[in-house]
Amino acid sequence: MTRILTALLLLLAALSGCQGESPQTPATPSVKTDVQKPQTTTTEKTKAKLVVYSGRSAKLVEPLLSLFEAKTGIKVRVRFDKSTQTLANRIASEGQVGEADVFFAQDSGYLGALAKAGHLQALPKAVLDRVPENYRDKDGKWVATSGRARVLVYSPERVKVEDLPSGLEALADPKWTGRIGWAPSNSSYQAHVSGLRALWGEEKTKNWLAKMRAVEPKVYPKNSPQVKAVSSGEIDIGWVNHYYLHRLKAANPSLKAANYSFRDQSDAGNLLMLSGVAVTAHAKNVRSARALAQFLVSDEAQNYFAQTVYEYPTVSGIKTHKNVPPKSGGWAAVEQSALSDVVGTVKLLRQLGLQ
Repeated sequence: MTRILTALLLLLAALSGCQGESPQTPATPSVKTDVQKPQTTTTEKTKAKLVVYSGRSAKLVEPLLSLFEAKTGIKVRVRFDKSTQTLANRIASEGQVGEADVFFAQDSGYLGALAKAGHLQALPKAVLDRVPENYRDKDGKWVATSGRARVLVYSPERVKVEDLPSGLEALADPKWTGRIGWAPSNSSYQAHVSGLRALWGEEKTKNWLAKMRAVEPKVYPKNSPQVKAVSSGEIDIGWVNHYYLHRLKAANPSLKAANYSFRDQSDAGNLLMLSGVAVTAHAKNVRSARALAQFLVSDEAQNYFAQTVYEYPTVSGIKTHKNVPPKSGGWAAVEQSALSDVVGTVKLLRQLGLQ
């Protein structure tokens, strides 16, 4: 049995087995906008360090977590994994004996799946109210910390911008055969396909993926190799998140690639992917976990996401990086909760031989 199938079975078993549980949610403390040292209970003093399961990479978020430690005095231990799916499966399978206090996810899909299954607890209202309603779970189980736009990265040397497809459907045109890259095992790719299933419906999404398979896209493990492959001439177009280009260009200004958003602002290709944070249902360090969630939506952390990571902030009034274009017309109108059906998406990808 493959690793992916095993992970899916674990998640399905955990989700179905925990529907009837009633997580013990401690009383919600008062949370202020400014991050302060929480009043730690005697019980929490006897516990281990605040444990965070992070699908966000160490390179991106370790400086931010170190700042949180310095400001609050709370010691953090992080389990990093490039696969958000792996961490979500671990939380689901561990249940009450799990060590994770906080789930810091690359994409909202797995946050939604865990919330539905009862593996997350409600966040304080003061944390949730920091972001607009469409940037948080309707039941208050997770809150978005930053956003990444799905875009095409392309070669300005080999492709004229006016020749790029006006919408995502046209990306399957045979003229792009052998010229495209994508990453079917990447969580952002899977979340976007989940969004397509909600926007287009199951049959249209399946047909589009089949057409895409016919143009023989080159498979990559994640987003950044696609950006580098465009620059090197290996492919002409990649299907990625916007911020990879900006990060790689900051390190290598001679990189020969550019981002492109579909001309129709409401096109299904123009999707906003949200990273987010949640406190697990059986967290042992609840106050500290809530303090971290509070910190991640503070102005200080939001400016870090915008100016250092080149992402879109989720808190109003925070400016994007000067090199990141503001999104004037918005994104495709899809509920973030629709991205949580990752099991159905992976099943579809496997049916089509894309996994």
